[in-house]
Amino acid sequence: MEGGGGGDREGAQSPRKHGGWITFPFIIGSFGCTSLASGGWLTNLVVYLIQEYNVKNIDATLISNVVSGCFSVFPVVGAVIADSFLGSFSVVAISTSISLLGMISLTLTSTIQSLRPQPCDHNNAIIPCSSSPSNLQYSILYLSLILAALGAGGSRYTTATLGANQHDNIKDQNIFFNWFFVTLYGAFLVSSTAIVYIQDNISWGWGFGISLASNAIGLAIFLLGTRFYRLDKPRGSPFTTLARVLVAASRKRLTTPLSTTAGNDDGYYYGEEHHVGKVVVDGVLTKSFRCLNRAALITGGDVHLDGSIAKPWRLCKVKEVEDFKTLLRIFPLWSTSIFLSVPIVMQGSLTILQALTMDRHLGPSFKIPAGSFIVVVFISTTVFLAIIDRFLYPIWQRLVGRLPRPLQRVGLGHVFNFGGMMVSALVESKRLKVAHAHAHHLDGQPEAIVPMSALWLFPQLVLVGIGEAFHFPGQVGLYYQEFPTSLRSTATAMISLVIAISYYLGTALIDLLHKVTRWLPDDINQGRLDNVYWLVSVIGVINFGYYLVCATWYKYQNVEIIVEDDSITED
Repeated sequence: MEGGGGGDREGAQSPRKHGGWITFPFIIGSFGCTSLASGGWLTNLVVYLIQEYNVKNIDATLISNVVSGCFSVFPVVGAVIADSFLGSFSVVAISTSISLLGMISLTLTSTIQSLRPQPCDHNNAIIPCSSSPSNLQYSILYLSLILAALGAGGSRYTTATLGANQHDNIKDQNIFFNWFFVTLYGAFLVSSTAIVYIQDNISWGWGFGISLASNAIGLAIFLLGTRFYRLDKPRGSPFTTLARVLVAASRKRLTTPLSTTAGNDDGYYYGEEHHVGKVVVDGVLTKSFRCLNRAALITGGDVHLDGSIAKPWRLCKVKEVEDFKTLLRIFPLWSTSIFLSVPIVMQGSLTILQALTMDRHLGPSFKIPAGSFIVVVFISTTVFLAIIDRFLYPIWQRLVGRLPRPLQRVGLGHVFNFGGMMVSALVESKRLKVAHAHAHHLDGQPEAIVPMSALWLFPQLVLVGIGEAFHFPGQVGLYYQEFPTSLRSTATAMISLVIAISYYLGTALIDLLHKVTRWLPDDINQGRLDNVYWLVSVIGVINFGYYLVCATWYKYQNVEIIVEDDSITED
């Protein structure tokens, strides 16, 4: 299978010592603990802001979305630093230490009363709450959240790259990615149930304290495996190479090729060895984005006698040009993921507001925490990841003759996603009808409970979870295998960048609808949240059409050969 397209990309790592499955328990164990810690404070943040900092419902949702956006931006920052300067191991170790500092600070805000405003009676709608956080209290809170998000985010997808780099073939890397997502969702499952329950029913101090302990244990586990890891060496900023391609192509836009020589058979530069006739061509220039080919065109004075580049900002290797083209080809597909994720992040926040107004009791004494409803997505995703991997994909292979390609997996995720949004709209319409039927009991009481079971929220969350089981692993695998080798950490963080942008766009859309329509008042019983869900459903359907166009035009660079080789191996 390595000869099918993945071997060349991985072959450079094979001679290095260590790595392999012996590193798996350290990497996955550490990642599970740190994910448990981050889920412990992030999942219930909206409720924490409302109950402990007296923040209004919609404002708490906006703050939570901004923090979640930062949580998703920082993996990209960590990936760029890992690729360019420090390597994956150092970034994970430093980021996990930073998140530990954030958890210490956040735990202090929940245990020291002077760091929070005076509590209000949220069940008494007659007496308005006038106690707001001071500037100092806000500053300490925001600093805690930034440190926690910076640390947890900075290590998340860099950990995925570090784990994948321990293996020399695509099959093992894909197995690792599956376990990575199972661990991610499993950790969030525990944090969204057990830790959130402790926060709601025992104390916020105990809840955050458990997250703090989990973070510390995760850091210890990660460092214990140091001697087994295969460490990747940063190669300098790959973005400098991308910039060189643009500059060189621009400078040579009117240049024609030199006459060919024995070592240089078409006028383009493939590397110093090929230039002096020692080895075969490394890569072939494609016809797409032909204007960029001039960046590899050799002109007078571009190359030394030994074949090395004399003018780096006037000449690039053919492989560097093709790597840049790969990014351009993937960009439209990547952009479709933004409006795939916007509905998901909006639903995550708005579902909590819905749950706060509904009957959350299971039996006479147990009450489901509002922040725990998102766990349905994690359960659904975790279960269906196993079902997809063990049952659906093998059945697909027997029927079609090969495994489903990444773009097909992502496409299925699109369908389940906007289906979940449509179900959300229907459920909210029913909730509003029940609320209006009991309006004389609920008027002017934002905290009043609508006589409708919150279990009605489960189907929409299950559908979204199934969609995530298809499109998240599909996207990460596609980016990792298609991106240039020098951008591997950045590749695995691309999905995180999508989520970050989606949080910011989702926040902006919620804020816009809150200001210009009556759909999202602080008392959602007086609003039209169902219209919000119908709006994002329409956006999802339009985006799916855009995705189909992009997927039809895209041609795999590496994945297609690998997938076909897998099917041949299985046969």
